[in-house]
Amino acid sequence: MRRNQIKPILLTEYVPKPKLVLEEHTPQRAKFPVIDVHNHIGRRGKEWAVRDVEKLVDDMDACNVKLIVNLSGGWGDTLKENIDRYRSKYPDRFAVFANLDWSVIGEPDFGERLAEQLEESVRAGAQGLKIFKNLGLGVRDKDGKLLRADDERLKPLWQKAAELKVPVLYHIADPVAFFDPLDRFNERWEELVKHPNWHFYDRDYPSFMELMEQQVNLLKSNPQTTFISAHVASYAENLKWVGQLLEECPNLYVDISERIGELGRQPYTARKFFVRYSDRILFGIDVYPLPEWYRVYFRFLETDDEYFNYSLTDIPRQGRWMIYGIYLPDEVLSKVYHENAKRIIPGVG
Repeated sequence: MRRNQIKPILLTEYVPKPKLVLEEHTPQRAKFPVIDVHNHIGRRGKEWAVRDVEKLVDDMDACNVKLIVNLSGGWGDTLKENIDRYRSKYPDRFAVFANLDWSVIGEPDFGERLAEQLEESVRAGAQGLKIFKNLGLGVRDKDGKLLRADDERLKPLWQKAAELKVPVLYHIADPVAFFDPLDRFNERWEELVKHPNWHFYDRDYPSFMELMEQQVNLLKSNPQTTFISAHVASYAENLKWVGQLLEECPNLYVDISERIGELGRQPYTARKFFVRYSDRILFGIDVYPLPEWYRVYFRFLETDDEYFNYSLTDIPRQGRWMIYGIYLPDEVLSKVYHENAKRIIPGVG
């Protein structure tokens, strides 16, 4: 066929097959026991995210996943249901973090009310608090303004977490590209076209760097509270910035959930980051806990494999690139997999 007769194809139809011939070393089990600090296995409407808990435990055993933290514990009766479902039969395999009922936001003392909620949740058995990204991007005060993560009115909540000695795992922002124009330069274009509600550009939202500023203020103004910033502090695209934040805020830890796509395309920088901050990084995946997903993460952390897919789909769902393994030393791997989580989450042994 002549060049001028080549039929154009849509980007969605383009599925290139690499011709590289490379070795594959996908670990079936993690080298050390794993604590997944970032997963959501609570209710989704009327249904549970995981229908068969025994099957999940079998899958965990097959992968050497010792424990999963359920970040969708809710509050009140929902929290009690989560704790009963996952911890009554398998007390050593699951931990449950509580969430907040933001309906009290219109009350003048809402910070104190939220602190009371947390205390009740911990008394019921919660082992931490999960803050979703709606703080900063969705929750509005009685004046209709977006509530900032560093709002002084929330101070009683963070103080209560410190008093109770439970960590706060928060999600401050989405990938940087989600805050950029949706044009031909946006590296997450396909993902955002599929999920337009994830796009925060040019609407009534803070910029990405404004959210990072809120994060810095939150951490520095609450030094006694232990925080876990999800998704590599929501800035895996700039590990130098995250490293500086870790240097300045000893109360901060980060999890790697849903960010191996970013980490694995900068393997030299990522490996140095993991080695330098090995005491501050936690393992998590933030996707349904399938063995196949865990094994992709194990491959990234444990091997020196090159140019492999970080997703389970032919076209990686976050961006059209492949990743490289960072073959962490055993002493670093053990900390990331479980030692750091054991140190900061109560009741996790």
